[in-house]
Amino acid sequence: MAKRRGKSVSFDAMVKFFMQSYNIPTRKDVEKLLVRLDRLEDLIKSRAGSGTRGRIARKVVVGERRGPGGKTASDTVLDIVKRSRSGVGFSDIQAKAGYDEKKLRNIIFRLNKLGRIKRKSRGLYMTD
Repeated sequence: MAKRRGKSVSFDAMVKFFMQSYNIPTRKDVEKLLVRLDRLEDLIKSRAGSGTRGRIARKVVVGERRGPGGKTASDTVLDIVKRSRSGVGFSDIQAKAGYDEKKLRNIIFRLNKLGRIKRKSRGLYMTD
């Protein structure tokens, strides 16, 4: 008796099997990723146009709690810096605001990054 051969496998089926077993992305997979990237870019552009300037601006708006006077810690520090005409030092801000060093350094960094205060020299801050 002659041996009977099984069905022959097409070349396309072999390629498809190989790509699936080695997790090689297909053109369809890449197109799906591009569509998702386009959506993310549109979302980022819409967020950027809404007045927030990235992560730091969002942190100032959302992250800080209001104190008893209805002011945020950033507002308090900004008022202290605005009152001084020739600039104010870190230790003076710390004495007037009453915040610990780490919190005050973070607030000053954020305000400087947002452009609300300027560093005149090391440890000396002022507004425009």
